Amino acid sequence: MIKPIIIIGSGLAAYTLIREYRKINAEHPITLVTQEAGDFYSKPMLSTAIASQKSAEQLVTSSAAKMAEQLNLVIHTHATVKQIDPAHQKISVALKDGQLVDIGYSQLVLTLGADQIRVPIDGDASEAILSVNDLYEYAEFRKRLDGKKKVVILGAGLIGCEFANDLAVGGYQVELVDLADQALSRLLPKLIAQALEQKLSDLNVIWHLGTSIQSVSHDGDQLQVMLTNGQIIHADLVLSALGLVPRIQLAKEAGILVHRGIVVNRQLETSIQNIYSLGDCAEVEGQVLPYVMPIMQAARTLAMVLARQDASLVYPAMPVMIKTPALPLIVSPPPIGSSGSWSINELENGMEGLFHNDQSELIGFALAGSATSQRATLTKLLPPILGAT
Repeated sequence: MIKPIIIIGSGLAAYTLIREYRKINAEHPITLVTQEAGDFYSKPMLSTAIASQKSAEQLVTSSAAKMAEQLNLVIHTHATVKQIDPAHQKISVALKDGQLVDIGYSQLVLTLGADQIRVPIDGDASEAILSVNDLYEYAEFRKRLDGKKKVVILGAGLIGCEFANDLAVGGYQVELVDLADQALSRLLPKLIAQALEQKLSDLNVIWHLGTSIQSVSHDGDQLQVMLTNGQIIHADLVLSALGLVPRIQLAKEAGILVHRGIVVNRQLETSIQNIYSLGDCAEVEGQVLPYVMPIMQAARTLAMVLARQDASLVYPAMPVMIKTPALPLIVSPPPIGSSGSWSINELENGMEGLFHNDQSELIGFALAGSATSQRATLTKLLPPILGAT
């Protein structure tokens, strides 16, 4: 009996990998195991669907049953992997009916995703702080929003700013809190961040920068949010959007090497033979890139590897589009720790930020408004994130 390729997880990484693999091999058995419902949806839509009043069901583009049929695979939904046994190449799975079964694999792929970062917050309503990291949490957030007016968002990074824009356009009052002194502090130079802050302020978003949330307490029908600077905000909901941390515990318990993410080589193979990883949980040469383009690139490479073809992951420059319609943004940040400086050019209805290293080479950019039209031209000038070996 041919053992299947087993994939744990059902996000973009998992389904893109399966699609790519099926282009090469239409018959080899594949089993997908997921804690979720297994439906296919666009996760980036979660932070942009409030204003258009899209329900969780409307974000689903294909059901788990349809994915199973289209891609010729077996799907175990609402199932939890309890253990990976690399010595015997099998996993132990608690199925949704409570049954515990062992499933053998020929190759195992971990597309475990990432969790929202949560920080300790005082107060008797700290458990009421929401996050939106999957379709179920989006549905819960939409339900809690019903009839409410004011939302406090903790975190002015990519997800926090996208939610702030979307909620404000949807008619909600939004206050945005971040410890940094600017929006998108890891991605934008100061001047472009200030332009974004002004555009969102024009939508009545209120900023609280250089501070954080100390406590969240019940106050009648509302929540009382106390900031570390002593300021008090009254709100209906608090949304945490502090970023993502890769899910590595299952891999760690199996003896797989982990750092920030699950460590893989250019073939996406972990430290244990026949076990691979990609997506938000994977770390390639120190890089964890939880964005769509790197996931697609890695999925194509791993599909070839699983099919026993020669392939090695290469990351070209892959700019990230930030979905803030108030000020459209495309960024390709310089590598962390790069030495150099930003130069900012103001254009009609836009701004162009270019980061040159000490050798005057372009290694990053941030484009706002009308400058986003230069994405393709500037991307060609950037070095690859991971070049050919």
